[in-house]
Amino acid sequence: MQTINGFSSSTSYSRHTLNFLFRVLSVSAKNPHPYSTIFSSSSVHRLQTKRTSAPKNCENPSLKRLTSRIVELTRRKQLHQVFQEIGYAKKRYGKVNTIVMNAVMEACVHCGDVDSALRIFHEMEMPDNCGVDTISFGILLKGLGEARRIDEAFQLIESMERPTVLGNPGMSPEVIYGFFNALIEAGDLRRAHGLLARYRVVLRGGGPSIQMYNLLMKGYINAGCPEDALAVHNEILSKGIKTDRFTYNTLLLACVKSERMDAAMQLYAEMKDEAQKIGSHYLFPDTVTYTTLIKGFGSAKDLHSVLKIVMEMKSLPDLLIDRIAYTAIIDALLSCNSTKSAICIFGELLKRAGGNPKLRPKPHLYLSMMRAFALRGEYSMVKSLHSRMWPDTSGVISTAVQAEADELLMEAAITNGQVDVARRILSNIVTKWECVSWTNRGSMAAVRVEALSGFTRSAFTPYLLPQVSLDDPIETIMRPFGEAQPLLVNLDVENVPMRFFKDEVVPIIDEWGSCVGVVHREDCNQLNTSLSSIMRSPPRVTTSTSIGRVIELLLEKKYKMIIIGRPPYEYDGTSGVYRDFSARAWLLNCGYTGGMDLTDDLLHMVFSFLDHSNLCLAGGVCRQEQSSRSTEEDIEW
Repeated sequence: MQTINGFSSSTSYSRHTLNFLFRVLSVSAKNPHPYSTIFSSSSVHRLQTKRTSAPKNCENPSLKRLTSRIVELTRRKQLHQVFQEIGYAKKRYGKVNTIVMNAVMEACVHCGDVDSALRIFHEMEMPDNCGVDTISFGILLKGLGEARRIDEAFQLIESMERPTVLGNPGMSPEVIYGFFNALIEAGDLRRAHGLLARYRVVLRGGGPSIQMYNLLMKGYINAGCPEDALAVHNEILSKGIKTDRFTYNTLLLACVKSERMDAAMQLYAEMKDEAQKIGSHYLFPDTVTYTTLIKGFGSAKDLHSVLKIVMEMKSLPDLLIDRIAYTAIIDALLSCNSTKSAICIFGELLKRAGGNPKLRPKPHLYLSMMRAFALRGEYSMVKSLHSRMWPDTSGVISTAVQAEADELLMEAAITNGQVDVARRILSNIVTKWECVSWTNRGSMAAVRVEALSGFTRSAFTPYLLPQVSLDDPIETIMRPFGEAQPLLVNLDVENVPMRFFKDEVVPIIDEWGSCVGVVHREDCNQLNTSLSSIMRSPPRVTTSTSIGRVIELLLEKKYKMIIIGRPPYEYDGTSGVYRDFSARAWLLNCGYTGGMDLTDDLLHMVFSFLDHSNLCLAGGVCRQEQSSRSTEEDIEW
């Protein structure tokens, strides 16, 4: 990966350390820039062991092994194990040095636990502890920037200006540029420009400012303004500042983001011409350059250009094609619907990974392959990828990744016409689902399996209703309002607290029995609150409203209860009560206790009993936009 080079360092400890600090802060672990060097605690160990002012106990072989152990655990994101290792070391040695504790701080930042990093930093500052140094400040600034805690980061960098601060970090252009990068990663361009204006005196003697322009262009790209990044290039040329490889790679990324591949190729040609003119090996295109171009042509579905770039990469003997480049090539080929070429490159990657474990693909590459083949119904290929994902991939396979892989296998089976196989896969998936959303790809495949299986062999065992048509009025399936067990409006929450443990929403009636509102469980925050003060207006429809329209309302408006009345609202001659009914009362008494939410419950129950024509109509309803509509004439408030 390409490194943002700092300014030339002197032989003094402070400049050497601060030069490294600039590289430290040029990275965001959560959203790293593709051309930055990833900072790890191993880098801290290498730098600090070279310092002439290193602590005496840094030569302890046991502490060196401990630092290496922390680095390995950091890569695995096993932060709890890191704390255990440090606890054992403190019991054995009494106190560990700054190198080890900096590695622990980096582990906290890498795992996203900035509060623990702050706690460790303050512990290190205590008189009886190991103390802090410039690296400690750098790691903490990096963590605060990644966590978007900009105010605290400003307070920390202001404290570094004080001559009495512990560790004597001082102020230098590298520190300013490092914090500038943290602001860029946080998307705070306004305060990034303010930082440059405030410390202009410090930056004036810092040498060439191409690093500042590179970071500024990266900030515009991260903020979704790639055109502004291209405008910065004109300013660089007007000031006669010498560009580097990172500048060109950033400009190429801006062209890709703005979908200007013609401009990207012009910059690419200019980059090669400039490198040949000055004879600089460090300006020639590298793996990052080619990877960026491949991603751009893949998004544009330009198969010819993708293959041309790949062939040029393979023709360069000194170019190292890493795992990221292989992944980009395969994704671009799949985007261009060239599955055969993608399989060839994928096979080449697996073959090279046999001799180089660093090339082992990540799980998301297997998912990309499975998505493409599942859409084509190639069940045998998806099954092979599914079975090899665990032994052949590098990294952690999360629960979400495993669930998507199972869903893609089911989709491939149903697309291939193997209904029994898909139903068997679905029965295994259902046991892992905590809830179901019918909007994602796997759930839509489950709907296809259910539709082809019939309700007698449903994997969800829904409550069976009589034959339902979406055109039928809602009164054919509603339950009487009284079965919802409404509460009186003059009650307080403390009078009926257990009712809201049972029901998520409860209808409210006045002293004449008319429904005047509904109370939701999330609104019951205080026991001494009256129901009348927290109730909401109940959504109403007429008894002649179609079942399909009620489904639309439940999906679009996210209603948890709908009150149904007979138009016009007639009074009962003996009791003077509106003839109101509740669709929610029917849902609560349907006997289903699965993990799906209300709208998914209703949708699945209706889907289970539709003939072919009505099933198509229901699919059309589900594809309608989810945005709120204006009040329809069939809703009575």
